[in-house]
Amino acid sequence: MVANAMPAPRTLPRLLTAAYLWLALALSLPAQTASQAIDVGSGEWDGVVNIDVSVLVPNFREPWNSGQPSGGRGTGFLIGPNRFLTNAHVVSNATRILIRTSNDPRPHPARILHIAHDCDLALIEAENPAPFAKVRQLKLGNIPRLNTEVIAIGYPIGGERISVTRGVVSRIDFNLYSHSGVDSHLSIQVDAAINPGNSGGPVLQDGRVVGVAFQGYSGRVAQNVGYMIPVPVIERFLQDIEDGRYDHYVELAISDFAIENPAQKKALKLPDDDVGVLVASVEPKGCAEGVLKAGDVLLKLDDNAVLNNGLIRIGGELMDMSEVVERKFAGDKLRLEFLRDGKPMKAEVTLERFEPYVRMGEQYNKRPRYLVHAGLVFQPMDRNLMDALQIRDAAATHLFDNYLTEHLYLKRPEPVVLTQVLADEINAYFGPYEQSVVESINGKPIRQLSDVAAALDKPDPKHPDFTVIKLLEKGRPLVLKRQLAAQAHPHILKTYGIEQDRFLGH
Repeated sequence: MVANAMPAPRTLPRLLTAAYLWLALALSLPAQTASQAIDVGSGEWDGVVNIDVSVLVPNFREPWNSGQPSGGRGTGFLIGPNRFLTNAHVVSNATRILIRTSNDPRPHPARILHIAHDCDLALIEAENPAPFAKVRQLKLGNIPRLNTEVIAIGYPIGGERISVTRGVVSRIDFNLYSHSGVDSHLSIQVDAAINPGNSGGPVLQDGRVVGVAFQGYSGRVAQNVGYMIPVPVIERFLQDIEDGRYDHYVELAISDFAIENPAQKKALKLPDDDVGVLVASVEPKGCAEGVLKAGDVLLKLDDNAVLNNGLIRIGGELMDMSEVVERKFAGDKLRLEFLRDGKPMKAEVTLERFEPYVRMGEQYNKRPRYLVHAGLVFQPMDRNLMDALQIRDAAATHLFDNYLTEHLYLKRPEPVVLTQVLADEINAYFGPYEQSVVESINGKPIRQLSDVAAALDKPDPKHPDFTVIKLLEKGRPLVLKRQLAAQAHPHILKTYGIEQDRFLGH
């Protein structure tokens, strides 16, 4: 009864829709004016480098091909001996990285050391560190206060010289990071102009780095609204990679309701102290499964009281309660205090990454996986595939849109889509079944791409001469005569220039 009176729950992380939010490399913000930009000749900011990147964009329409060459530019800055910090989106899918300073026109080859797509940060190094041995390193500061001035430094709009813009800190909040499209972290809004090329550049206050410029709104939505990744997120990334690898963010994997109505508080036996949020759902196979359950009232995370609007107070500032989890690492413990049926309870969970969240985000630096059989192309469903192929099949879009909310990942951890039919006599009239989700092959349920390979290799004892493919919510299956399909397969591969009929992953 109480839940019916409430608004929609928040999910951690919040899967926000932000079609209007673009990475700074692709922004169309207003150009800087002469009063906004200052050309700096040399010296103080030699550690801020121009990054020139050649990339290979994966081809999900023809996954057997290498991809489409492209390029871009961004900014980075020196934070340690031959260690340059930048955005992940600046160097994602990179095949070549060149860095140069404003005082040295020579390009220096660089490589990625660590990359974190979930928080849009990357650490790169020059292949030859000697030219940067005496370059001044920038030091990290703290979270700036509201209404204080900061300066953003970078190489915007393709310029060859450093440019500086000034602005004011206007908001500190929990926001969606556009690079992955699903991860939300602490971010700081500033009114300094952040233009294409500023991505990865430092934002300074009192000579110290208080953020990394990374995204903003287009001119059609807001003027001079940019965002920077704040120091707590930067420090977490740097601490995570200390052991030589990046382990990603962890998740509590629950959703919650605010409890602000007096009648709701009374029904849940809460004191009138503005503490406590209702647990709306607990993700199966998440770290809180078996510990929390829907209907519990979450009171504390570690020693931080959870206010009834889902905020906590850290360092004197109100922040989303997710920030407590944000600052922890895989394997760390989180103490919980909550009410269950009005009774106080305590528990502890071990935090870990929640893989179904990851599948909903953009993927980078990965070769598309696929399998071709007699002209039928099978690919695993993820955000990259759905966007690249503009899949509109009703069953496929329902599965993708409700993958988390209806816990569809339990039955199909990696849904497989028959993305296209490479026309041949053997598969004539199969075209209308393109973009359908594969339910079973030869009687074997398909839960992931490797199941397709195994099922095709093993005939159905009931129909040994045929390959029977059932598609989700399609009345009739696709049927291939095994012998004819085997004969046609090499010819189809040659016709469409496919050297390998499959790539199932590492």
